[in-house]
Amino acid sequence: MRIKGFFSSIILACCLVWLSSCNAPSQQQTEHTEEAAEVILPSTGSFGEPIAKEGTVPVAEIASLIKSDEAIDVKVNGTILEVCQHTGCWLTFDLGNGETIMVNMKDHEFYVPKDAAGKKAYVLGTATRELISVEMLKHYAEDAGRSQEFVDAITEDAWEYTIEAKGVIIE
Repeated sequence: MRIKGFFSSIILACCLVWLSSCNAPSQQQTEHTEEAAEVILPSTGSFGEPIAKEGTVPVAEIASLIKSDEAIDVKVNGTILEVCQHTGCWLTFDLGNGETIMVNMKDHEFYVPKDAAGKKAYVLGTATRELISVEMLKHYAEDAGRSQEFVDAITEDAWEYTIEAKGVIIE
């Protein structure tokens, strides 16, 4: 009788371990799921919080909107220059004056299609001008698919305009 109870306890413990491992995906499973989600993103549409196109200003005006180092709410439109080729977690716009603006998706809660470069976009978010570290600039360059020579040439922090996007529409 004791042996039967002992084996029942072992079987129960094994089942509990097995069930708990089924509910906790491994890092590899999580990455695979995220990659699969990226593949099925439509080329156009709304991403993140729902936003309206009305009331946007051309992204080239962003420099004139930011008067200090305090963040401001913005609603801009422009043509996408580049998109993160790793996950679609950022995009850039050309400001028309030799500068770009980096748009990061808020808290990585959503992504945009990696094939969105050249498309019209509308962005609602918070803009600021901030000092970006060499490490982060190199990370962005790698995500954009830049050459190793390009990445290695980044040796100084840079002041850049940035937007933390809450929502994006891509046409």
